[in-house]
Amino acid sequence: MPAHRYTDVYTRVDVPLADHDRRWPTRRITAAPLWVPVDLRDGNQALAEPMDPERKRRLFELMVRMGYTEIEVGYPSASQTDYDFVRLLAETDIAPDDVTIVVFTPARRDLIERTVESIRDVRNPVVIHMYAATAPIWRDTVLGKDRDELREMILAGGRDVWELAGHLPNVRFEFSPEVFTLTEPDYVIEICDAITELWQATPARPVILNLPATVEVATPNVYADQIEYMDRTLARRDGVILSVHPHNDRGTGIACAELAVLAGAQRVEGCIFGTGERTGNVDIATLALNLYTQGVDPMIDFSDIDEIRRTVEYCTRMEIHPRHPYVGDLVHTAFSGTHQDAIKKGMAEHRARARVEGRSEREIAWRVPYLPIDPADIGRTYDAVIRVNSQSGKGGIAYLLEAEYGIELPRRLQMDLSRRVQQYTDTTGDEVTARDIWGIFSAAYLSDADDRAVRLTAMHLDEAAGRTELTLQVDGTESHSTHQDAGPIEALAAALHAHEMPVEILSLHQSSMRSRADADALTILEYRTADGSAWTAGRDRSSLTATLDAVIRAANADAGARTAVAP
Repeated sequence: MPAHRYTDVYTRVDVPLADHDRRWPTRRITAAPLWVPVDLRDGNQALAEPMDPERKRRLFELMVRMGYTEIEVGYPSASQTDYDFVRLLAETDIAPDDVTIVVFTPARRDLIERTVESIRDVRNPVVIHMYAATAPIWRDTVLGKDRDELREMILAGGRDVWELAGHLPNVRFEFSPEVFTLTEPDYVIEICDAITELWQATPARPVILNLPATVEVATPNVYADQIEYMDRTLARRDGVILSVHPHNDRGTGIACAELAVLAGAQRVEGCIFGTGERTGNVDIATLALNLYTQGVDPMIDFSDIDEIRRTVEYCTRMEIHPRHPYVGDLVHTAFSGTHQDAIKKGMAEHRARARVEGRSEREIAWRVPYLPIDPADIGRTYDAVIRVNSQSGKGGIAYLLEAEYGIELPRRLQMDLSRRVQQYTDTTGDEVTARDIWGIFSAAYLSDADDRAVRLTAMHLDEAAGRTELTLQVDGTESHSTHQDAGPIEALAAALHAHEMPVEILSLHQSSMRSRADADALTILEYRTADGSAWTAGRDRSSLTATLDAVIRAANADAGARTAVAP
């Protein structure tokens, strides 16, 4: 590939920070920045089918419910739909009083006039966001202006904004030097300081300086250096809200945003799930939930993430990738056997700690392998945490049976059942559900042959006399036996032994199935065979009947095995 065509002259701007003088590498994020979703403007511009008014309103109302307090709602000078939506906010009460409305405009007087007209009589706090491209290649190729000419164009736009809206008490101002990442640092400082002076930035009426990675062109540490340099160099810093707007061209937009906050950014613009031009704007959901997994309140409500996803997918007509962080269908799902085993053990340990501490599972610290977040915290159930395909192991199979049916499998049986499930998935190539696994289990350990060699047709237990009476049907012939000082299981074993059909029980496990409102008892039995051991099971409303049934099944299986190898 012709890598020589790309040079770091294009992909990097040197930041004048002294060596070893960075502050951001040693910092930690301890509080959420101000999140500003731009789905209705930047995200909307990236859609093959831009949102109609109904979709814009639905997405706006979702953002309000989630707790966003500042929302960029459109580009009213460029789109009649956006203009009408801003007017809708002015003329109705769908925007709560504490939500700040942001409108976007280029640095051009006629478009600024249209923008200011759109916010007429808006009761909410308003931010007028003016932008202009400042990077050399944009200056030379797109705008045809040198540094001085562009500076004057930007300040002229700033003066127009101040003239038309500076007197409005509910209006503040934002400026973006577009493609900040490729603009010379001294030039950005020069323009930003001139703008904050023009707009009279003070702590009481701060100006937002938004520093976008309009095109992501360098590693995240470079962006962090650029933001730290601005944070340390800007005039009137206490009257400035330092904002960032990363895109994701290199796939590191989230890292850029996180490092930018460490470097001094107080505000982050992005889209709920990263919708935007090219590879997208930065993903606010991932950023916010990254903080959440570090014990920091993200200040946005993602407790019903599936409803948020459904709304965003409807409004944008774009599906969320199944492996998208936090929200994708498969992000809390393990197919790998080793992952499943670790998750199963971690979930069991989590439940045990909750019992020991006498608190609910939602109250104690979350420490489960492979799951950085408790799925329940974002409205997910545990049903989809473990799913089984040909890559899965015994842990996942056992987890699904326990989660769906309440059955706890002995470890050695997990290995036997896993082999059978593996044969099924290798043959079909399909994922298997808990219901499929139960079907495989039933066929292997609960099936009844029509020609059973032995059946238990009657049993009478005389507890007072300590006597058990049995009636067996062996190869079609009934026989009765009485067993003194023997319980039902011992009596059945003795009767089978007398018919040369011994069943040596190695282990016996009982559980209650949750497949019905009235749970059935399930007995799982391991018995000795000529080759080692095997498994069978019994199921009934009575645990005793279920156990007797399992013993009879073992006897028939062993008899069938002997018949199969007889000369």
